[in-house]
Amino acid sequence: MDHSRYRWVIVAAGGTLGCVAVGAMFSLPVLLQSITRDTGWSVAGVSSAMTIGFLAMACCSMLWGNLSDRFGPLPVVLTGSTVLAASFLLASQATSLLAFQFIFGVLVGGSIAAILAPMMACVTGWFDTRVSLAVSLVSAGMGIAPMTMAPLVAWLVSGHDWRTTLQIVALIVAVIMIPVSLLVRRPPALAAASATAPANGGPQAEMSVGEAVRSPQFIILLLTNFFCCATHSGPIIHTVSYAVSCGIPLIAAVSIYSLEGFAGLGGRIGFGLLGDKFGAKRVLVAGLLVQAFGALAYVFVRDLAAFYAVAAVFGFIYAGTMPLYAAIVRENFPLKMMGTVIGGTSMAGSLGMATGPVAGGLIYDTFASYTWLYVGSWAMGLGAFLIAMTFKPFPKANPNVDKAQAAPMPASA
Repeated sequence: MDHSRYRWVIVAAGGTLGCVAVGAMFSLPVLLQSITRDTGWSVAGVSSAMTIGFLAMACCSMLWGNLSDRFGPLPVVLTGSTVLAASFLLASQATSLLAFQFIFGVLVGGSIAAILAPMMACVTGWFDTRVSLAVSLVSAGMGIAPMTMAPLVAWLVSGHDWRTTLQIVALIVAVIMIPVSLLVRRPPALAAASATAPANGGPQAEMSVGEAVRSPQFIILLLTNFFCCATHSGPIIHTVSYAVSCGIPLIAAVSIYSLEGFAGLGGRIGFGLLGDKFGAKRVLVAGLLVQAFGALAYVFVRDLAAFYAVAAVFGFIYAGTMPLYAAIVRENFPLKMMGTVIGGTSMAGSLGMATGPVAGGLIYDTFASYTWLYVGSWAMGLGAFLIAMTFKPFPKANPNVDKAQAAPMPASA
């Protein structure tokens, strides 16, 4: 196999799997009105399945990542794809709100966790250079989900009820994701090592998983990703409602969200290129600072043109920062535990994302204004920036010293 070419197949597979999986999960906002109208379930009850999904992703990310380290990404991703398809089929048959919340929240969220972190870990293992660009391309696949799956689901539900639509989504997930999962391969360095001895490749090769998860570097990455995602979660979820409260028509307000997502595509690629050129940590720290003030900028906008301007910058920045965590992990931790460590950062990010819907709703209900949501996001963003500043890479091993230590002592005369 030509590894230099096949690694781009892995990137394409990761982008495709992420696009379909994330897009399928985000079909819920599109189906919300149809579900509540048909079942009589509350809007809060149905939409809470999304929050449960993020929490399930958080709980399962590190577990699935560890399993991918042990058994390889293919069985893990294939299991996640199969369970995801089955979950949408089961959700279409739910007859109670509790059953729907469990299926769409726990099962869908948990199965998506089996795809995102393991695929990010897999991609980083296939690249020694251009790591930031590779993970950014996978992330870009996830980023186009709102522009592909969401319109498709909207078109489907316009001609079918929500149950039939979910059944079609289940079929789409199975037909696309299961075959693509079969393309996934363990990174060559790990595949070769597993055939002989345990893998020792990558930085800090002798580090154990226990040492890794207790290291300041791992803890700092977790905290940074949590505060980073908490920064943009509220603005992503509530900006359409905020724009409507400013007197902007709903259709135009939705276009703000679409522009934010489109700008994010450029951000993912741009930050990937910058990360490879200037270093992932340096670019991440700068991006986190700009993201904080981008969130705050929403406080000062009222007209559509201003919303567009802020959304374009904010979407470019927040989407661009996200893949850089995987690149930093690749630079600092052994290949043999990429899934576990990236799963940990994904867990923290999912918990951060889960804060936005609830916090924004509580703030608006309390103050009848979204101002404090964006001020709080700014504070969270500054927290992410300050925490990221404290990250210090592991010291590089000195190969000359290692060789000297490994050389045999000369025999005495």
